[in-house]
Amino acid sequence: MIFRHELPLEPAIADLLPPVAERWGFRTGRHGTHTSRTIMLNELTQLLDAVPASAPKSQYSEAIVEGNCLGKLTAATRRASSQRLRELYGLDERLILFRALRHLWAGDEAARPTLALLLALARDPLLRASARAVLATPIGQEFSRQPMKDDLAATVEGRLNPATLDAVVRNASASWTQSGHLIGRSRKTRQRVRATPATATYALLIDSAVGAKAHTLYDSPWVVVTDARIDEFLQLVMDANMLNLLEFKRAGKMTALSFPALVTNKERELIHSESHR
Repeated sequence: MIFRHELPLEPAIADLLPPVAERWGFRTGRHGTHTSRTIMLNELTQLLDAVPASAPKSQYSEAIVEGNCLGKLTAATRRASSQRLRELYGLDERLILFRALRHLWAGDEAARPTLALLLALARDPLLRASARAVLATPIGQEFSRQPMKDDLAATVEGRLNPATLDAVVRNASASWTQSGHLIGRSRKTRQRVRATPATATYALLIDSAVGAKAHTLYDSPWVVVTDARIDEFLQLVMDANMLNLLEFKRAGKMTALSFPALVTNKERELIHSESHR
């Protein structure tokens, strides 16, 4: 499975009305956290271990800055880590995508790297711009950084100097390594990540948020990130249905998806009303 060039991540997000995008937890624009950081998977794991799922937004910052749950040496580093993690993940239970990540994170440890990557993709335009180069690389083939650099350069349109652009390429490559899509240090190879019912659910939740209509269940760019084959993905969706992670109904070529465990009735009503203004 390769990344569909006709289904880029950014335009689908940019088409959302601002209030709807913000309620879900998306971020748009030309700037992103990957100028200085990766997806910070280890730090995110430590933070979510330290803070209860029901905690308010302020408690995440307190755990990092005052409680030093990440074990940083200086107050400045703690504050910077708090800011970057908030940029990448929202850290606010009022944001649907972050709250859904916490729900799925607790029940499936193997899914965590892909879950983190998916949310970071939804929130960091620079990481989104790096996706095609990685996902278009065949499994088992050496990854070339130049296509990623070219895509990033086209995205930032000269707003980053060459040194910063190179740093984004390094950080993005490291993020895709943390997620498991790449393996290796100086020379990286594309490998397939193991999809789970949780990652399938989360990919479809994000896809439902952008309201994409021009593709089937299986060729969504968010689904492609899970690396699941078509038959495997359908089984994962049925497993997720059995686990009450989502509700899935299928009649012939028609499918119906909903996420009652992840999106409240009130949120669905508000989002529907906002998107039709």
